[in-house]
Amino acid sequence: MATKKIPFSILELATIGAGFTTTEVFQNSLKLAQKAEEFGYKRFWLAEHHNMVSIASTATSVLMGHIAGGTKKIRVGSGGIMLPNHSSMLIAEQFATLSALYPNRIDMGLGRAPGTDQTTAQAIRPDRMQAVYRFPEELKNIQQYFSTENKHAKVRVPIAEGVHMPIYILGSSTDSAHLAAKEGLPYVFASHFAPTHLFEAFHIYHNNFKPSKYLDKPFTMACVNVLAADTDEEAERMSTSSIRMILGVLSGKIDYLQPPMEMTLQLQQISMNPAVQRMMKYSFIGSKDTVKVQIAKFLEETGVDEIMVASHIYDPEARIHSYRLFSEIMEELENEKWEVLN
Repeated sequence: MATKKIPFSILELATIGAGFTTTEVFQNSLKLAQKAEEFGYKRFWLAEHHNMVSIASTATSVLMGHIAGGTKKIRVGSGGIMLPNHSSMLIAEQFATLSALYPNRIDMGLGRAPGTDQTTAQAIRPDRMQAVYRFPEELKNIQQYFSTENKHAKVRVPIAEGVHMPIYILGSSTDSAHLAAKEGLPYVFASHFAPTHLFEAFHIYHNNFKPSKYLDKPFTMACVNVLAADTDEEAERMSTSSIRMILGVLSGKIDYLQPPMEMTLQLQQISMNPAVQRMMKYSFIGSKDTVKVQIAKFLEETGVDEIMVASHIYDPEARIHSYRLFSEIMEELENEKWEVLN
């Protein structure tokens, strides 16, 4: 049994439910972050997606300011900034500004995926494919902007120089595992939607990790989906919103997150589709006791240093309750672990 304490965090996509305004979605994101702070979550990260009617998390840095300004101690970060969409200098300026406003609370998670379809990615940045290949170089540029040595450079971000900015490399395949290992940076895997290469990526990262001034040993985090409720039946009903959302993604007919409904034979058949099964491999759905067994197994199998949770739950109060139950699960697992050890 693992002996380390496992922190738990949230990945927020600001999912837009049918009938909700964008303003209400952002208000609900902040309320969730405030509750997460109470429940003992370590981080609250915001995703970056574009041209998706169901997701409002597009301007990641702006949303981070909204969340950090309405909370007191929870770490706020990007999960992540899709760096090829941006100028590394402007990202350094944005995050240095956030760090000055909310000292010692800002995380920078960086990925290389577009966070959208290829047509939209081209609209965001016509030279995006070249930027993808320059991802390691752009990472170095950001690290340079935050270094004290950069004060002698011609191109500077003065407000970033000397600021401690934790950087995390995000991945959904094996590519970024090599980069995170080479640069000695923490590695975060998007197993909540791309679980196929989770263990292979972790194997690459652990076997090739080189200690750095940022990190002396490997650090892994994995994201999973959790839909927890008071009963298995209630959680199953909540999951109908997610199943229909996934179907929309796979069919190219993305719509707002729909209210839950009773599980039908058709939805059960959809949920058993191999493509849906792959996406939902690490979706833990059920009562607290049910999810607890699934989470304990996942933590044991992966050996992650931290777990991040995402959820697509239509009702804001049901979503808060799900995150409350998950925090209780993590606390119970921690207490049980120490009872065994002692």
